[in-house]
Amino acid sequence: MIAEGRVTVNGQVVREQGTRVDPQRDHVKVDGRHLKPMPPHAFLMLNKPVGHVSTLSDPAGRPTITDLLTGVSIRVFPVGRLDVDGEGLMLLTNHGVLAQALLHPRHHVPKTYLIKVKGILSDEEIATLQRGVVLQDGRTGVADVQKVGKAKENSWLEITIYEGRNHQVKRMLEAVGHPVLRLKRVRFGPLTLGDLPPGRYRYLTDREANALRAIIRSRTAGNRPGAMGNGKHGNAISSSHRAPRPSPHAPRPHFRRRAS
Repeated sequence: MIAEGRVTVNGQVVREQGTRVDPQRDHVKVDGRHLKPMPPHAFLMLNKPVGHVSTLSDPAGRPTITDLLTGVSIRVFPVGRLDVDGEGLMLLTNHGVLAQALLHPRHHVPKTYLIKVKGILSDEEIATLQRGVVLQDGRTGVADVQKVGKAKENSWLEITIYEGRNHQVKRMLEAVGHPVLRLKRVRFGPLTLGDLPPGRYRYLTDREANALRAIIRSRTAGNRPGAMGNGKHGNAISSSHRAPRPSPHAPRPHFRRRAS
């Protein structure tokens, strides 16, 4: 379209490929029609309940996370997924580049889960999970695993992984003979679920959104300048208050445990 002279910027025909524009200030037209400016970047945290599919639509007609996003006027999409029987923290955004970067294996963004499993894990099984488990698609990376409680027949674990294979945590535990009975994601990178009720969402604070940008910028040093943006036009839509930065020393989130 540029080569054909169909694009104008501030009333002038542009023929040079790669011409840079400021979408907040420049008037860009294609075939005489204004392009709509890009919406501001939005970041939401959702506490997905069990029973909802973590996609925006479902051919089978099951409840989806879209049903929980009432009042969200900007189209956002989930960063990663949780199984329909999984629950907990989901990040949603319209920032496609950041979403892809957060999911890319080279960035090793940690994800922490509280898990109830069948049976009592031995110290040897814990060590196996920590070192990495051989699955059908290869050995998993190292993981942080610790017991956080046990009942007569079941165990409660906190597991942090740094990769994102399909059903990875469930497959890891099945590999050591302990099927998952309940799974809840409580942390994703610098974000902590906290006391957000199931089925509810909130906008990230500016501090939380900037923390997401920071971990990507710090791990893409040396890449093409500007690939992740400099934040000039990337302020998050956020709540009016600022939550404290999640601390590694903060108390662990916990399940409201059911009877075993």
